[in-house]
Amino acid sequence: MAVTTAQPIELYTWSTPNGWKIPIMLEECGLPYRVVPVNIGKGEQMAPDFLAISPNNKIPAIVDPDGPGGAPISVFESGAILQYLGRKTGCLYPSDERARTAVDEWLFWQVGGLGPMLGQAHHFRIYAQDKIPYAIERFTDEAKRLYGVLDRRLAAHEYLADAYSIADIAALTWAKFHGKQGIELDGLPNVRRWLDALLARPAVQRGLAAI
Repeated sequence: MAVTTAQPIELYTWSTPNGWKIPIMLEECGLPYRVVPVNIGKGEQMAPDFLAISPNNKIPAIVDPDGPGGAPISVFESGAILQYLGRKTGCLYPSDERARTAVDEWLFWQVGGLGPMLGQAHHFRIYAQDKIPYAIERFTDEAKRLYGVLDRRLAAHEYLADAYSIADIAALTWAKFHGKQGIELDGLPNVRRWLDALLARPAVQRGLAAI
């Protein structure tokens, strides 16, 4: 269900796995938005104006001029933004409590485990100046374990919480970079099927191209 607003949502983001989650959600819900780039390579996330929106100095963050009661609201943290937009629109976030609980479980699994661990694997494998074997092995092994959890879940469910939801969006933007995390999909057929299906969605493609 798409919800129209008089003014576009301001999306403060950058081209990272967390940063791509929100334009994908906005595209899926048909909400108008305006991207405000925050170049984290140049430290723009430390600017006082951005700090007022995102107290943790992390992207993404949004300002919705048509917030609750018609008053503007700012929201930071990707999981919180996905939930907010889901409640606002009724899009990809069910109202039924059992269904919503399943979505929340897998959303929190992503923001608390999948994202941080894959980010560490990515960092120590690709970007760290000193290649530390212990760190590479530790986080690559944890990435493999988490992809195994994902594959087992998707063996019995088309999507993470049965119907396509914000939980899938949250996990997708990290799984897209599996190669940089040391993960091959040859032994993860359910992850491959799920990832291919999501990347084929027009709204996902538009969201990934928005930054």
